[in-house]
Amino acid sequence: MNNSVALDPFDLGILAALQADGRLTNGELADRVNLSASQCSRRRLRLEERGVVRSYRAELDPALLGLSVTVFTRVTLATHSGDNSRRFAELVRGLPCVLEAHALTGDSDYLLKMILPDLRALSEVVNGSLLPHESVASVRTSVVLDTLKSGAPMPLDGAA
Repeated sequence: MNNSVALDPFDLGILAALQADGRLTNGELADRVNLSASQCSRRRLRLEERGVVRSYRAELDPALLGLSVTVFTRVTLATHSGDNSRRFAELVRGLPCVLEAHALTGDSDYLLKMILPDLRALSEVVNGSLLPHESVASVRTSVVLDTLKSGAPMPLDGAA
């Protein structure tokens, strides 16, 4: 099932500009995509209402916030049932250090991206929250040594 939204070149230009800087005013956005401010405003609102633009947020520097350890954690559930998945989802939603959580195919059930201040905090989450939880069978964590690419904009080339 394809839920994609039809987008014209002006919509794609608006989306590209907003991904680069979500704080653009309608006037600034209009200048970038060669539309009037009122046309830009209507199009932006339509993109927001249709859910293409989901939110606006600030990108923060983790190191300046004391968050120096990023990890990817693969989790395998103890049993595969709706109840167990629901319990695990509740656990993950309650952990502020979890930035992303994805259900997977393959040898693991979930992949979590977490950010923490240090390895002690990681140990507390893994040993104090994940492993003891009744829904979890196993946890395998990899610490990120270096990030080559992060926060990339959505590729809009084939989005029309």
